[in-house]
Amino acid sequence: MKLLKKINTIYIASDHAGFPLKSLIVKDFLSKKDVKYVDLGTNSEDSVDYPRFAKKLCKKITLKSMGILICGSGIGVNITANRHSHIRASLCHNALAAKMTRKHNNSNVICFQGRPFVKKKIFAMLNAYFDTEFEEGRHLRRIKQI
Repeated sequence: MKLLKKINTIYIASDHAGFPLKSLIVKDFLSKKDVKYVDLGTNSEDSVDYPRFAKKLCKKITLKSMGILICGSGIGVNITANRHSHIRASLCHNALAAKMTRKHNNSNVICFQGRPFVKKKIFAMLNAYFDTEFEEGRHLRRIKQI
């Protein structure tokens, strides 16, 4: 995972609807990689407000870190994250989208829907996301226009 060697920390957060997927990602993906990760909550399926957790994660993101956000649809955390000027969050539903958002948009936060999810598909998206480097070139020019 090329990109994981270049970043210091992956932050992960979710609301209650994303908690089962977040727990799975922490247990079966992040804990098995050679990368520091920080779980910013929530820590149960008790109802919480997704903006609180998305904002908490966005405040932590630097040039040397990335994030994973999860809510029921993935849309709420994606909208909230993109309100921060240093964040380029992408809601992904397949591995190609996860790859292209890194390659062309230099995304630093990947968002997922927590209901429903397929473990194999989520892990394929995470692998594509963290295996892909930003191409720069014409894409950097476009990102600067955002």
